[in-house]
Amino acid sequence: MKPAVVLLSGGLDSATTLAIAKAQGFAPAALTFRYGQRHAVEIDAARRVALAIGVADHRIADIDLRVFGGSALTSDIAVPKGRDDAEMAAGIPVTYVPARNTIMLSFALAFAEVIGADDIFVGVNAVDYSGYPDCRPDYIQAFEAMANLATKAAVEGRKLTLHTPLITLTKGEIIRQGLALGVDYAITSTCYDPDPLGRACGQCDSCKLRLKGFAEAGLRDPAPYA
Repeated sequence: MKPAVVLLSGGLDSATTLAIAKAQGFAPAALTFRYGQRHAVEIDAARRVALAIGVADHRIADIDLRVFGGSALTSDIAVPKGRDDAEMAAGIPVTYVPARNTIMLSFALAFAEVIGADDIFVGVNAVDYSGYPDCRPDYIQAFEAMANLATKAAVEGRKLTLHTPLITLTKGEIIRQGLALGVDYAITSTCYDPDPLGRACGQCDSCKLRLKGFAEAGLRDPAPYA
């Protein structure tokens, strides 16, 4: 089994991506970040997901993006609640964390070099009103091209591939694929503003998109809600 690095936040998309990587015959090494996010319950969710899917190597990297702020996830900016589809589709939301995917993929690139992996999986999605500039196919292609100029492995002829298996899927399609692979969504955490017990708010953009996805799949979300 070839090694691969999988970015694992503990949410629905990253859990599905991890299951896909394993189903494709890779030996996934998971990388999770404690980056100063307000929803730190996702770290525990990432541990649960890694254990459930059978990841032998799960690393948690500490970086502090609160130094910069600029996002509702890393500062005192309020998390938007109760927005409808049109509002979520308009512009880039304040839950966007500046350069987060670039930073995390750079860490993943370093991790991949160390463990001899030529493949990185990330659960970015350009559908369902995400609005994030670092989830677009053009960005992913550009990062992959940069990665293949920036590493010792690439210079020595080992091309890195950046896999984005969810990028064109709706939430409903993601959920159906994950369930087919045995993903237990009850142990994932997607909410931008969970309560002290780790229960989802049900009203932030992330919760609403997740609930919409389960509705599209004709299922009830098994995760706990406040």
